[in-house]
Amino acid sequence: MRFALITAVGLTAACTAQEVSRAAPRALAPEGASYEGIETRLLDNDLVAFHVKMRGARDGQDVADYAECAAAQYTLIRGFGFARHLRTKTAEVSGLWQADAIYTISPAIPAGLRTIDAEVTVENCRNNGIPTV
Repeated sequence: MRFALITAVGLTAACTAQEVSRAAPRALAPEGASYEGIETRLLDNDLVAFHVKMRGARDGQDVADYAECAAAQYTLIRGFGFARHLRTKTAEVSGLWQADAIYTISPAIPAGLRTIDAEVTVENCRNNGIPTV
């Protein structure tokens, strides 16, 4: 009986994980960070690539957060409300951090575990000092 209850709780948690999972970057922008720009490429009607650069990142997560903020703002600009993160690659060379991220954008919450509510994310980015598009 106890195993069945634990399994049921685990399945319920897995089912609810499809809800918007990440509405904000992890923390405030790093002290002294310099955001070097955002390049956006529309790959398909709902598939978008973002290439961002910054100096002063603590690690790859800071530049990934910058890309997420760009994706959220771009989603709103296109008239959509949600985005789903597909992948982000980060690299650092001589203090310049770069991220290459791909997101899908949509008017409704997309299927998947790594979805964001664009309005909430843009507001959190502003509150945390991370620029958007």
